[in-house]
Amino acid sequence: MAILVGYAVAVMGAMLAYQLCNGKSKRRKYIIWGITTMVAIAPFLSFSIGLTYAIIVENGWAALIMWYLFPIMFIIGLVLLLVGIFKKNTVAYE
Repeated sequence: MAILVGYAVAVMGAMLAYQLCNGKSKRRKYIIWGITTMVAIAPFLSFSIGLTYAIIVENGWAALIMWYLFPIMFIIGLVLLLVGIFKKNTVAYE
């Protein structure tokens, strides 16, 4: 049950971020997806993947894979956020 909750929160976070990005600039999209990745997707998805893998291999210690997945996903979200913050707004002049 906890595995499904983790997957559900990650999917709902991605759906919410998608809805918030409609009609926004690329800079704003990077910021939204960065925050969503760090807060909603990384912790819950790494938890669910870790528990799923532990069940598949039938070893409780295998769930520690989440300790490797979470920092990787968190850093990806941080990079997205920083790209959005430091990206220059380019306006096409005619």
